[in-house]
Formats: sequence, structure tokens, C-alpha cells
Amino acid sequence: MQVKVSALLLIFYTFTLHSNHISLALNQEGVYLQKVKLSLSDPAGFLSGWSDRDATPCNWTGITCNHDNSVVSVALPSASLSGPFPIFLCRLPSLSTLSLSSNSINSSLPLSISSCRNLSYLDLSQNLLVGPLPSTLSDLHFLRYLNLEGNNFSGEIPASFGNFRQLESLLLTENLLNGTIPAALGNIRSLKSLVLAYNPFTPGQLAPELGNLTNLEELWLTECHLVGPIPESFGGLIRLKNLDVSNNGLTGPIPSQISHLKSIVQMELYNNSFSGTLPAGWFNLTELRRFDASMNGLTGMIPHELCELPLESLNLYENQLEGLIPESIAKSPNLYELKLFGNRLTGSLPSELGKNSALQTLDVSDCTLSGRIPEFLCQSGALQELVLLNNAFSGPIPANLAKCQTLRRVRLSSNRLYGEVPEEFWGLPQVYLLDLYGNAFSGNISHLIYGARNLSTLKISKNKFSGSIPSEVGSLHTLVEFWADGNELSGEIPTAILNLWQLEILDLSNNDLSGGIPMGIQSMKQLNELNLANNRLSGHIPDEIGNLPVLNYLDLSQNNFSGGVPLSLQNLKLNKLNLSSNMLTGDIPPLFANAVYRDSFLGNSGLCVSDSGSCNRGAGKRSLVFSWVLKSVFVIAGIVFLVGVVWFLLKYKRLKKMKKGVAITKWTSFHKLGFSEFEISDCLKEANVIGKGASGKVYKVVISNGETVAVKKLHERPKKDENNFMSVDSDTGEYEVEVETLGKIRHKNIVRLWCCCNTGNRKLLVYEYMPNGSLGDLLQSNKSKLLDWPTRFKIALDAAEGLSYLHHDSVPPIVHRDVKSNNILLDEDFGAKISDFGVAKVVKAVNKGIESMSVIAGSCGYIAPEYAYTLRVNEKSDIYSFGIVILELVTGKSPIDPEFGEKGLATWVCTTLDRKGVDHVLDPELESTFKEHICKVLDIGLLCTSSLPINRPSMRRVVNMLQELSVTMPGLQEKDGKIFPSL
Repeated sequence: MQVKVSALLLIFYTFTLHSNHISLALNQEGVYLQKVKLSLSDPAGFLSGWSDRDATPCNWTGITCNHDNSVVSVALPSASLSGPFPIFLCRLPSLSTLSLSSNSINSSLPLSISSCRNLSYLDLSQNLLVGPLPSTLSDLHFLRYLNLEGNNFSGEIPASFGNFRQLESLLLTENLLNGTIPAALGNIRSLKSLVLAYNPFTPGQLAPELGNLTNLEELWLTECHLVGPIPESFGGLIRLKNLDVSNNGLTGPIPSQISHLKSIVQMELYNNSFSGTLPAGWFNLTELRRFDASMNGLTGMIPHELCELPLESLNLYENQLEGLIPESIAKSPNLYELKLFGNRLTGSLPSELGKNSALQTLDVSDCTLSGRIPEFLCQSGALQELVLLNNAFSGPIPANLAKCQTLRRVRLSSNRLYGEVPEEFWGLPQVYLLDLYGNAFSGNISHLIYGARNLSTLKISKNKFSGSIPSEVGSLHTLVEFWADGNELSGEIPTAILNLWQLEILDLSNNDLSGGIPMGIQSMKQLNELNLANNRLSGHIPDEIGNLPVLNYLDLSQNNFSGGVPLSLQNLKLNKLNLSSNMLTGDIPPLFANAVYRDSFLGNSGLCVSDSGSCNRGAGKRSLVFSWVLKSVFVIAGIVFLVGVVWFLLKYKRLKKMKKGVAITKWTSFHKLGFSEFEISDCLKEANVIGKGASGKVYKVVISNGETVAVKKLHERPKKDENNFMSVDSDTGEYEVEVETLGKIRHKNIVRLWCCCNTGNRKLLVYEYMPNGSLGDLLQSNKSKLLDWPTRFKIALDAAEGLSYLHHDSVPPIVHRDVKSNNILLDEDFGAKISDFGVAKVVKAVNKGIESMSVIAGSCGYIAPEYAYTLRVNEKSDIYSFGIVILELVTGKSPIDPEFGEKGLATWVCTTLDRKGVDHVLDPELESTFKEHICKVLDIGLLCTSSLPINRPSMRRVVNMLQELSVTMPGLQEKDGKIFPSL
């Protein structure tokens, strides 16, 4: 009996301990959070520390409790979480702060979110939420902060939002919201920040009721399709600090009531259609630091009152303003940016401009300003951009500017400036663009030019510079363009110029140069244009010119060259050849003995055309002309006969309904060709396929002259005829876009389209052959070890220069829309060229650089966030895609990888950097000695992939940043014909 009692006591004791253990188990709030954990995908293991063995969740990652151990905050930003919104969070009775920003929370936001009754802070920005905004959100009576930016919410902003009682911040940028901005928002009297930018709202006017938001400090409505005037009621926003209504269609005058905005610090009104004059009353806006009303239709004068404010930035460019620039603007102690270009301003620049502030940017180009360049512009040693082109400025360059070590961009072209350029001005170390074109400068090019180690473009054409070209020019390894035509330069072309390995354009025409062309010119592998016309150059034309791989413009006319025309010139793909007015003798090479080049050899009495190997050189120019005329007659007769035969055959084949041997109906060439269309068509065999894509197959074709080309054969696409039957048609749209775009482009970093042809049901595009294939294929293959960091860096710089040309130098600008590593092709030296323009888009000026598309173009992993849900096309979409390419080069990873979950490469990089550091991001195959340099390039890639388009730099700026990284190295070196920074 005693044993039984003891046993019962033991059981009771054990049960008591077990009961106590249960009482110490996870509390109810912890249970709710465990259910949250189970409802979400957590590939990064961010929630792995949430253990049910704890008594409370207060020590869990992202959880904060109050003194009663009740959860008051759940903060899990950038945790790579995915899944629907975890509604169990709303069962936490004391929850006041919830942040799940920068994750992959998807599905729609449930109406039951209103059960999170104590929430005061809700941040769900940068997720994948869809559907309408829940109208019940306004039932969260304690909510002060609501951030839903960067999602895919659609529909209208609920009118019920006007019922918020304590809301201070409403952030809805970068969604798919439509309808108009509701007037009911004017009822949220507590609101301090209203941010609705980058939504495809229905065009509508600003509601006057928004003027009731007397506590509002920030109003950001960029790209909201606003029309009509700014309501006069906005004068009641007396606490407003930031007003941004840029990039809309607002009209009418800028209301005078803005003078009531006494707290305003920043006012962005640019790229609208405002008219009339700038209003008065600016003296009240004592806090205003930045004012931008550029790209409107404003008239009248710049108000003195505005210029007397302590402004930091004043942008009024591309209006119709006239009159003088007020002297008072020079007294502002904070002014760092002044952009007034594209107006009708007259008079001179304020004489003390730059004396009282650290001026960084001055651009007054395309006005009618005159007088001297102020001497104090770089008084504080901060000036970076000085752009005065297309005015009537006179006098010399101030001596003080020669000491301005911060200058980066100088454009003084098309003025009336004169005198000698200060010696030190030639060698400013940060200048990448020096443009003195079209003035009356005299004197020599200084030997100190060697100090301009960042110089990319040197344009001194149409001046009175004299003396010889200093050999120090050869030390400018970053020089891409050298324009010095129309001066009085003499002496010989220095052999040191052959060291300019990146030079694309060399124009020394219309000078007094003598001697010959330096031997070894074939080392200038990037040279695209060579113009030495109208000098006193002599000697033989070097045979080496024919070995310049990308030369397409050659003008050596009006010199004293002698000897024969080198046969090697036939290797070039020339758009222009001019060797006229020299003393050349012998036979014209066979390729040039036709009517296309009839003006290329005039004024060379010793040249003639030979058909049989014997040539009467005494016949002179007359016999040459007669020979050409005679040949032309025979050629024309032959063409007429051939056209007749082809026409007959076409008619005959159509009548017989033959299925084979379809004649070529259109053949267009954009360069001089050494092959025929028939050679191309005969080589389109499966054995020659080197690539396949969505648009068609690519073939490698070796033609009879030994040259290799790449041929894209576009897929045939089903198409309904008039009777709704299916027929076959090629991808005409892509074909026409590619031809229209590439047929006009001449740039070393854009793949060349030799020709195109239409062979019945097939459309063919013939390109230059790139032996190393695409960057994408190389990065993701076992050949990636060929891509060391110097090579990858040069590829990034090459591709950036190609895109920069499309965005900034092409007329009109072009948006590629499918920038990716597979569309960056590599030549034999791993030089990079942009390819595949099948979905490219010309940016129309009428749309001010933005155009909406009916479908998304691009490739998964590269599409900019805003493009995916707004279909707005501008160059910022290309910049995002290029940023992804940079991240590929740095990480070695493809844009889409199972490791990333539902996020892309950019998000993975940001998350990994935050949690694990840079070593877990960099490609382990890259040499550690380059780590610092790689990290700087990584920063550029992250800047390009910024979620907000406005934060992404232009491609011109990207090129500049990459060039700056190359010139900060000990120098550049050449290896197997390619240039890379020696780190």
C-alpha cells in the first residue's frame, strides 16, 4: 500500500512539473508570431531565431515589447520574406509599429487590416502588393505614418482616406494608381507629407481642397498627369517646405499666391507648360533655397526679388525669359548652381558671380549674353561645370580660371573670346571636356596639357592657334575626340599622337601642317574618323591605314601626298573617302574604280583606272574622266539589262507558283561591301547556327573574300489574312526598327549593320561578326575566367559609351529597351558593342523624353521597376538595365537565380551587403588586388539600379564616373590590342 501511495505521489509530482513547464511555454502573442512565421517564405533564415521554447517573443529578431512584455513593434525590413500579408499580426493587441518594407509580400492587402487597431506606423513599401487600396485603412484611427510606396496597387485612392484622424504621412509613390487625386484628401488636416509621385493617374486638375492642408510640409506630385492651373488656395499652405509638381501638364501662370508660402525651402515646377511672367512677392520667401521652373513657357524678366533670396540653386533654363541677369544673384552666400540656358537674356553676367558663394555649376548657353567672363567664378575653388556656349562673350579667359582644379566640363564655344589661353588652363587635371570651338583664341597649345589626365574631348576648332602640336598630347590616354581643324597649326604631326589608343576622332584639317603621317598609325585601333585635309602634308599614304579596324571616314584631300593609293584601303568600310587634290600616281584600286568614288580622286593627274593591267598615265585627268564616263555607260546599260531579266524571271516564277529560289526583293547596304546577297543566302544552314533567340537564329557566314559576318534570320510569324486565315509573315516591326536604328548609327561601341535584305518570306540582317560572342554567354560559361577584372571594367566602359551615344549624341535620342549582357557582344580584343535594336524606341521631343508603350519590352531580370507597371519609356529604363549588367560583371551571377527567391539581382546585392558584407557579393574568381576598384564600380551599379528613376545618373554621367575610375589608376596600359587600367 505504501508503494502504491509513493507511486501516486510520484505521478502527481511529475504532472505538476509538466504543468509548470506548460505554464512557462510561449505566450499567446508568441503563438501568433509563430503562425506568421509559418505563413511566410524565409529563404534567408531571417526568422530562424523565432523559437517556441521561449516564454515570450520579446528577444526575437525584429520584435520589440513594452514593460508588460507585450509586442509593440514588428520591424523586418529587407528580410527577403515572401507570401501574403500576415494578418495574424493584427491579433497582437498592443502592436503600434509594423515595418515589412523591401520584401516580397504579395497578394492583395485584406480589408481586415483594419483590425490592427492600435497601429500608428505602417510601412509596407517596396513589396509586390497588388489590387486596390483597402478603404478600411482609414479605420486605423491612431495611424500617423502610412508608406505603401513601390508596390503594384491599382485603382483609385479611396475617398474614405479623407477620414484619417491623425495621419501625418501618406506615401504612395510608384504604384499603378489611376483615377484622379481625390479632393477628400484635403480633409486630413493633420497631414504633413503627401507623396503621390510616379502614378499613372487619369489626367486631372489639382483639387483646390488640398489648400486646406495647413499643416502640410511636403507635397510631391511628379508625373501624376496633372493639368490645368495651380489653385490659388495653395497659398494657404503656409507650412509647406517642399513643393514638387514637376513633369506634368500644368498650365496658366504661376499664381502670385505662392508668395504666401513663407516656409518653402524647395519649389520644383519644371517641365510643365506654365506661361506668363514670374510673379512678384518673392521677398517673403526667406527660406527658399532651390527654385526650378525650367522647361516651361515663361516670359518677361527674372525678378530682382527672387535673386535677392539666399538661394542655393536657381534653374530657369529653356524658357523665353529676357532682359538682364540681376546683379543681386551674385550676392547669395549659398548659390552653387545657376542654370539659365536657352532663354533670350541679354547683357553680361554679374561681375561678382562666384565671389560670395562656392559656385559649382554655371550654364547660360544659348542666350545672347555678352561682355567678359567674370573673374571670380572659381573664387571658392568649387566650380565644376562652366558652360557659356553660343553667346557673344568677348575678351580673354580670366587667369583665375587657370587655377580652378575642380573644373570638369568647360564649354566656351561659339563666342567672341580672344587672346592666349592661360598655360595652366590647358592642364587642369579634372577636365574631361574642353570646348573652345569657334572663337578667336591665339597662341600655342601649351606643353602643360599633359596634366589634363582626365580629358576625353578636346575641341579647339576654328580659332587662331598656331605653332606645333606638342608631343605631350600623346600622354592624354583618355582622349576620345581631338578637333583642331581651322587653325594655323604648323610643324609635323607628333609621333606621340600614336599613343592615343582610345582616340576615335582626329580632325586636324585646314591648318598648315607639314611632313608625313606618322608610321605606326595602325596602333590607333579605335580611330573612326581621320581628317587631315587642306594642309601641306607629303610623302606616301601609309599602307597601315588600311589596318584600322573601325575607320569609316578618311579625308586626306588638298595635300601633297605622292605615290600610289594603298591597296589596303580596300579593307576599310568607308562612308567617306577623299584623296582629291594631291600628287598621287598609279592605278586606282579596283574596288574604288566605280562611280561611287568618282569625286574621291579628282585633282590627281597621275591616277588612272586600269581594266587590263596597262594604264596610260600620260592621259591625265581628262582620260580618267573619260574612262569613268565610258564605264558608267556600260554599267548603266548592264543594270538595265539585268533589271529586265530579273523582272521577267520574277513574273515567270510567280505565274508558275514555284516554291524555291525566291528572288531578293530588297537589298540595302549601309557600308561598302565585298560580298553579294547570294553568298549570304546560300550559307544559311543549320551547321552555321551560332545562336538562337526569341526573334530568330543567328548564323556565322564566311564569304568568298575570307571575311566573316553574322546573319540574323528573323522568325516567320503567323498572321491572319483578310479572310481570317493564318498565313506566314516575318517580324516586320523588329526588322524595320533594327534597320531604321542601326542603319544610321556610326559608333565604335555599337555593332555595325552591314546590310539587310528581304528574300520573300525571310528577312535577313547582316552584322559584323563578333568572335567572342555575348558577354552573358561568356559570364555564365566555363570561359568566364577569360574575363579578369581589367577586361570586365573595359567592357563596362565600352557598353556605357555606346548607350551614352544613343541617349545623348544620337539625333533624335534612342532608348534601347533591351539592354542586357546577352546584347553586349565582344570582339576579338573583348571590346564591347551594343547589339539587338529590335525593340529600340526613338524618343520624341513632343513627349519630352517620355513615351508610354502598349506592351513591355525587355528581358526578365533587367526591366526597371517603373517600366514594368507604368510602361513609361525613357532613358532611365536603359540605365537600370545597364546597372544590372554592372552587377553581373561584379558578382558573376545572372540576373535571375534560385538563390534570389522572388527578388532580382539588385535586391540580392543590397540585402547581402547589409547582412554579410561586400566579400559575399564579389565574384570569387576576381583578383583580390582589385577589390577597392571593384567596390567603386559596384557603387555605380547600385546607383544605376535605384528604385526611383530620378535618382539614377544619366549615361553621360555614368561614362564620366567610369572614366574617373580609370584615370585614378597609375595609368593605362595596352595588352594584345586592348586598353585597360593598370591597377
